[in-house]
Amino acid sequence: MGVFQDVAWASNGLDALKQAGFPAESLTILAKDSPEALALIEKTFGSAGSRLDLAGVGTVVVRGPLVDALQGASRDLATRGLARTMPRIGFQAHDGRIFEALAGRGGILVAIRTEPRAADALAILHSYGGGNAAIGAWTGRV
Repeated sequence: MGVFQDVAWASNGLDALKQAGFPAESLTILAKDSPEALALIEKTFGSAGSRLDLAGVGTVVVRGPLVDALQGASRDLATRGLARTMPRIGFQAHDGRIFEALAGRGGILVAIRTEPRAADALAILHSYGGGNAAIGAWTGRV
């Protein structure tokens, strides 16, 4: 998981991940709601994302497997935010606060679910400007 400074950087990183063989269904994007973020999700997945009110950030657009893991059975991203839901996928609360703050400032959060190639995904995130990129415990998710 990492956070890109804007849509242009995230687009380059996502293109590199796809060129390296990471399938779109392994990717998650979370970004503040904007026409550019919606276009990025459409380009990456071939279809629209969902809007979600996220505590601490506001309205975001999201798509990908990480969203369900963070939501949990009680669908509590809206009330708990990233900082308080990240521990359920193996990150410390302070990591969640960093991701939440960066997304709140307009950063594009990208996560990859990949067990055997987590280190490869992490290297690509770093190479293409993904800040605070880290590997978590959720089945090899980056």
